[in-house]
Amino acid sequence: MRGPERRQIARELADRHGGVVSRAMLRSAGIERRHVAYEVRSERWVVHGDVTVAVHTRPLSREESLWRAVWEVGAAVTAIDGVTALELAGLKHYDDPAIHCSVVHTARVTWPSGVTAHKVIRRVPAEVLQTGIPRTRPAVAAIRAAHWAVSDRQAALILLMTAQQGLASPEELLRTGKHLRGRRRRAFVKNVVRDIALGVQSLGELDFAHLCRERGLPEPDRQVVVHTDRGRVYLDVRWRNGLVVEIDGVQHRRALAVSTDNLRTNALVLKGDRALRIDLVGLRVFTDEFMSQVAQGHAQLESAAA
Repeated sequence: MRGPERRQIARELADRHGGVVSRAMLRSAGIERRHVAYEVRSERWVVHGDVTVAVHTRPLSREESLWRAVWEVGAAVTAIDGVTALELAGLKHYDDPAIHCSVVHTARVTWPSGVTAHKVIRRVPAEVLQTGIPRTRPAVAAIRAAHWAVSDRQAALILLMTAQQGLASPEELLRTGKHLRGRRRRAFVKNVVRDIALGVQSLGELDFAHLCRERGLPEPDRQVVVHTDRGRVYLDVRWRNGLVVEIDGVQHRRALAVSTDNLRTNALVLKGDRALRIDLVGLRVFTDEFMSQVAQGHAQLESAAA
């Protein structure tokens, strides 16, 4: 096989993977190791590890780096996972340049540079998508990413963004969470997923009532009905002094919910109430900050009424 023909075949193979190709793919096309070595010496190609060959000399793109990660670890045993898999699924406004890959804990692999390694107890059925770069399904990736996160705040953010951006439904997260048990923050992840799935009128209000008692705040009225120029409004929490707290579950981020919530809050303020909004996941992650605002608001209104 002459050089121009060899390079054309290699380019066609690499075009399917952003610009890189594995040695196994080259061998199947009749391009041997000595041919690769010749192209590298001629400064036309560059090798990136034991398996990955770039048919160019520029730095690898993100897509090429992900293919390299899979091939260097072993395509038969690994998959892109965690927030990197969510990135491939379309996650926006979350930046993590690391490449997260997972293998079953019994696999013996060598982890290449630039890859964040994760070993999992087992794969759940059909968790890996084989179309394009091998990667875990969004619900699986989100639950694992939450367990691998560096903090509770980051874990909650990943789960919430996954649901808000429609990458996995709250119900999918809830089902998947029952089958995936990470080594870290098991209870926290379980509770956040339950918050997202069940919404505000269950766990959120019970938790809020408990937090109020811990702060020494008087027991508020719940599910209060008030009448505004927009008709009847049901309030999550209201004290007699006019402090209102609305606890927003993930459903409050969908479609026109944000606009209708804003109109409702504005109507309450115009009637003379003071309204505070707390998102349900934020209640878990920024507990002290939110509850300090509630206590401050209650104290101010009590002082004004004295």
